[in-house]
Amino acid sequence: MVTTSLSLTEIARNTQIAARQLAILSTDERNAALDAIAQALESATPEIVTANEADCQVAKQEGISQALFSRLKLGAAKLKAGIEGVRDVKKLSDPVGTVQIHRELGTGLVLKRFTCPLGVLGVIFEARPDALIQITSLAIKSGNGVILKAGKEATKTCQALVTIIHKALAETKVNPDVVQLLTTREEIRALLDLDEYVDLIIPRGSNAFVRYIQDNTKIPVLGHADGICHLYIDRSANLEKAISITVDSKTQYPAACNAIETLLVHRDIAYKFLPLVAEALQDKQVELRGDVITQEVINISAATEEDWSTEYSDLILSIKVVESLEEAILHINTYGSKHTEAIVTEDEQAAEIFCSQVDAAGVFKNCSTRFADGFRYGFGAEVGISTQKMPPRGPVGLEGLVTYKYKIVGDGHIVATYAGDDAKPFTHRDLE
Repeated sequence: MVTTSLSLTEIARNTQIAARQLAILSTDERNAALDAIAQALESATPEIVTANEADCQVAKQEGISQALFSRLKLGAAKLKAGIEGVRDVKKLSDPVGTVQIHRELGTGLVLKRFTCPLGVLGVIFEARPDALIQITSLAIKSGNGVILKAGKEATKTCQALVTIIHKALAETKVNPDVVQLLTTREEIRALLDLDEYVDLIIPRGSNAFVRYIQDNTKIPVLGHADGICHLYIDRSANLEKAISITVDSKTQYPAACNAIETLLVHRDIAYKFLPLVAEALQDKQVELRGDVITQEVINISAATEEDWSTEYSDLILSIKVVESLEEAILHINTYGSKHTEAIVTEDEQAAEIFCSQVDAAGVFKNCSTRFADGFRYGFGAEVGISTQKMPPRGPVGLEGLVTYKYKIVGDGHIVATYAGDDAKPFTHRDLE
């Protein structure tokens, strides 16, 4: 049930128990659960869309930003894509039980390292109900339980989704308690204290929000903060490609965290390129802000220091002219959020320098930053995008939701046999 009189500790304990049951189910049993979810969501499309329309109406009355509204809106087409994502996850290889190391340590003494679920995920996200569908499918496929907390804007939609998912799971081998939904802000703080039951927190929101989560829990946090992404147009760029990539990176879905917020242009091509790209962007109703040199070329408002570190999530783009590739890299490494950065160039050496020196989870050449996405990477879906250095990094799919165990099988073996003056040597022989 979505609404319950149980305490949050009891909910987390039940999720942990259900997750342990899920972890030992077969691939076919977990896949059958995903099939059931996809079919149930499909059948309940009108009900889900109605719940979402109610959320959207309230959000509009409360003055929600356009960026958040775009994320909140879950029409039939967007829901259909989410359901197809569930089916795509089902088709992926099972990440659980993969043998990574199979090694003979000594005669009759064999080591295996194999993948296993993390346990229980705590995922906190803002107004994106379709993220609930993605996260749930990835959690079940990888054998993990999940406790979800969506933004208040999406409460009715998420309650409808989880109710439908619970009914679907009740007809399978998967305990419905493996998926839980929290609905109040107070529960976020309480969730962060449940390190006995929750194994990983995944926050999806602003930099300040992610920092708050990291500072207020002992549970490991998979950080996804701001999406301040850049596109650098190099001196050797093909201008036709550059215009197309710029427009797509900014306008295809401006509310996305992988949309660009700053365009960097090499001075050698600025006077030719800027009028062309400005016309293309303004045709898409993009508000442009530029540095002094940019303003000399095109008639736009001034960019401030604050603009370079702002995630607009809207049809706004700041533009800066740089003297060199090195200056572009310095700007990106100073103001970027380590999410996704791209270069447009026909110079292979410049591309190599850019990709090796830019500090980001994704570095692209001659393509839109909007490709930074778990579905587009072939992961089926993603639980979020991590901008931290330690793996998993970038879009996090199934492989980021498993850890591993070491298993040794012997036959009365003891360490004393392999120590001392007459020590028996280890064989350390890799096996098939």
